[in-house]
Amino acid sequence: MKGKTAMKQTEQKTLLKSQQGELDAVLMYNALADAVKDKKDSETFRRLASEEGRHAAVFKALTGETLKPKKTLATFLPILYKLLGKKRLYPIIAKFEYSAVDTYAPVAESYPEVQSVKNDEKRHGDTVLSLLDQHKDTASS
Repeated sequence: MKGKTAMKQTEQKTLLKSQQGELDAVLMYNALADAVKDKKDSETFRRLASEEGRHAAVFKALTGETLKPKKTLATFLPILYKLLGKKRLYPIIAKFEYSAVDTYAPVAESYPEVQSVKNDEKRHGDTVLSLLDQHKDTASS
């Protein structure tokens, strides 16, 4: 019985951390949408922000907690965009999305609604990387 309680506490911590991450990602993607020069990138980031908001709602339904988004990523990623450029920043963003897949996998076993969120995170990583591929096709060397 004690092991089951510890497992539930671990899952609850993961769910709360995930909820916070999704909320933070909403602000981050909206801030990036404002910062980027390319209109397609901006539209993509706004769409991703909206999807992250839906993900946060899934986690809120599971945790029953109301959390506030933290502005750290929303503040620093536009700065990193200006310093590093998209070729170096977008792979970092994709890596964060892919790491969420691994984070969500264990809780998706207990909470099936997290499975679609996990799948979306993989797609988000692919989407961010595809923005670089699209620019390769249209950029002149």
